[in-house]
Amino acid sequence: MIVIQKNAPKPLYLQLEELIRNNIDNGVWKHQNAIPSESELQKEYGLSRMTVRTACQNLVQEGILYRVPGKGTFVAEPKIMTDSLAYMGFREQLERMGYATTTELLESKIIQASASVSKKLRIPENASVMYIERMRYLKKKPISLHHSYIPIQLCEGIEKHDLINEQLCVIMEKEYQLRPHKIQETLESVRASKKESQLFGVAEDYPLLILEDNLFDQNDVPYEYSKVVFRGDKIKLRYEFHNL
Repeated sequence: MIVIQKNAPKPLYLQLEELIRNNIDNGVWKHQNAIPSESELQKEYGLSRMTVRTACQNLVQEGILYRVPGKGTFVAEPKIMTDSLAYMGFREQLERMGYATTTELLESKIIQASASVSKKLRIPENASVMYIERMRYLKKKPISLHHSYIPIQLCEGIEKHDLINEQLCVIMEKEYQLRPHKIQETLESVRASKKESQLFGVAEDYPLLILEDNLFDQNDVPYEYSKVVFRGDKIKLRYEFHNL
């Protein structure tokens, strides 16, 4: 049991955050249920309103709690923990965890590579690439938006394959003998564009996560560039490293 120690070197708001996390982890405060109000926490633990507000606000920003105007502060559903998509597709990971997913194919067409895409794929600007855009849904709610760019000469006829029910990485390996030997991956926070806000059903400028992968074959030639946009309040990415 965690106790607030007012003479401890650790700041009081951090002690309260730890106490709230502990209560959630131990099932004292359950997901989707309200926690005690700020005034109740202030009275119970003998803390200032500013200390209580700071602790709760920090946990709201982390997605541990969420506020409902006029009703109070609630325990959020836990984020879904997934590994890097470079080694296993998002859909496969979710299904292995027991989640039912659906996919919507938004676009599948040949486009001219932009300057940024051509640089990623090491091809001339305006060269033909296959562009595939798909939306993943979890419990009928949008969870991720996938953009994929592949040089057309490497994937001719790919539009004839089942891009809804089959994972793109599986199609690329089975039909085109392309599997990653090297992966460059970046992760950053972005603000929802107008299109993304409509697709995810969130406000414009809502914080999202974008994961970019550049996949290389055994000859160190890039064959796919992808961008996956996630709702950061729903997904947590896990990375694991070992000393060599």
